[in-house]
Amino acid sequence: MKGILLASTTPLPHMELNQAWFHRWIFYLASGFMFAAALLRSVLVFQNSPLLGTVMILSATWLLTFIGSLLLAGRSRWVPALLIGLEILLIQALLLTTRQDFFAFLFAIPSMQVRQQYTMKAAVFLTGFTAILTLLSLSEKFGVFYSLAIAVVFFSGSLFLLIYIGSTRRLRLIQGQQQELVMELQQANRQLESYSQQVQQLTSGRERQRLARELHDSVTQTIFSMTLTTQSALLLLEHDRDQLAAQLDRLNLLAHNTLGEMQRLISRLAPEEAGGFVPTLRQHIAERRRLETLAVNLEVQGNQPLSAMEEQSLFRIVQEALNNVVKHAGIRQATVQLHLEEQPWLEITDEGIGFDVGQTMAAGKIGLSNMQERAAEIGWSLRVKSSPGKGTRVRVWKDSGGKKPK
Repeated sequence: MKGILLASTTPLPHMELNQAWFHRWIFYLASGFMFAAALLRSVLVFQNSPLLGTVMILSATWLLTFIGSLLLAGRSRWVPALLIGLEILLIQALLLTTRQDFFAFLFAIPSMQVRQQYTMKAAVFLTGFTAILTLLSLSEKFGVFYSLAIAVVFFSGSLFLLIYIGSTRRLRLIQGQQQELVMELQQANRQLESYSQQVQQLTSGRERQRLARELHDSVTQTIFSMTLTTQSALLLLEHDRDQLAAQLDRLNLLAHNTLGEMQRLISRLAPEEAGGFVPTLRQHIAERRRLETLAVNLEVQGNQPLSAMEEQSLFRIVQEALNNVVKHAGIRQATVQLHLEEQPWLEITDEGIGFDVGQTMAAGKIGLSNMQERAAEIGWSLRVKSSPGKGTRVRVWKDSGGKKPK
């Protein structure tokens, strides 16, 4: 149970980490190409000019400032902001010194930094401000209309990069929320495993194995499906958001189904809470008739109260005896007699093919052992009478010092 869920959910943190590094390296590569292009253009334009040394110093200073702002991002809120401001001043100095339009595209880098660390509103404001700086710096050399065109192109390109970075940032936030959901599912799985172990300690033999199988085949498999659906939703967030709503609806349906399965199993663990022992017994017999076409005649005499543990154990004995009728008796009819007067007793009989009791007990059959264990737990005695071709009678009675029922 535990191994299934952990195998399906453990890769999720690695997936989220890989995506975060992927988007971060996109930013690094874009910034690196912009700076390298501007630096190469500077060398070509100013290779025979005394301005080349000034341009190299300003460019190197900007690069160091950019690296420093990246290293301090997340450690401090205001120091990176001051360094980003210094980056803008250095780019402006390059524009005023050289009057070359290609330096204006470096303004996109601090705009992306602001979007990564602060709000979209602050990033758009900075982009608009640097577009105005570009217009003012270049208008004297290139004229207002050419400078305005450069500023518009710069603003549009920067805005596109801001939208992309904003989308990836929201994606990381959503992935974090989805990861929290997966962690909650893992915690629920651990609790379910703990509850299963408690059930195994409180039950015995065949009933314990049956409940363990039901937990695995119903609740655990449903949670496993929920985990796979969560992973699909995470992938759709990035590749196909149109189908995300369907995956979330499926996740909600699986959660409701899991709750229903747990309620059903809990009700089976405590049948006495369904309205009393006799009504619960009648309901169980009705279900056997409907599901297995097993006709059971129930006869009840008296109304002497029984303890909750006695009702629980007697119910399981009846359940196991009827299971044996269905599997081994070769007929679909049985009788259950419940005597609740003076010395209480219970008897389940059938007219089936019967069996050799001694041989079956020697073989260590779990069903008969379970019934004996349940009777002993409540201080009752149990006797099985059967022989080949003569049917079977299972009688259990309360030991109270009186004579044994016939």
